[in-house]
Amino acid sequence: MDIKVRYCSKTKAGNTKRIAEAIANGVGCSAVSILDEDTLQEKTDVLFLGGAPYANIMAPELREYAQNIDPTLVSKVVLFTTSNWSRRTIYALKKILKEKGIFVCDEFFYAHMLSIEAKLEEAKAFGQKMIEKEQ
Repeated sequence: MDIKVRYCSKTKAGNTKRIAEAIANGVGCSAVSILDEDTLQEKTDVLFLGGAPYANIMAPELREYAQNIDPTLVSKVVLFTTSNWSRRTIYALKKILKEKGIFVCDEFFYAHMLSIEAKLEEAKAFGQKMIEKEQ
């Protein structure tokens, strides 16, 4: 099974990056910033995709990345986000991807920005659980 973790993290704290790396650790792959990979390059069975809202809206880079995903390259997307209170990024990403005909898992991972350290093991376990559902 081909699994990828892609994320957008724009702050010095790197909250979303840390959660992405924990999920990647749980599924046995590397987390890659969408700032380093402007579009999904190869076919994947499960794509974990995440980012956080900035000024209460999705980062434009993350929106563009999602809009540019070729639906023939991904079988399933699992979303994750970090923020102070909003899960708005999850709902916006889900809408973009579903409109493209991409299957998006209803279950997603959320970590409050003040509890990132405490959520790392849970993020790792979430990744593992989502992959086990595929097997």
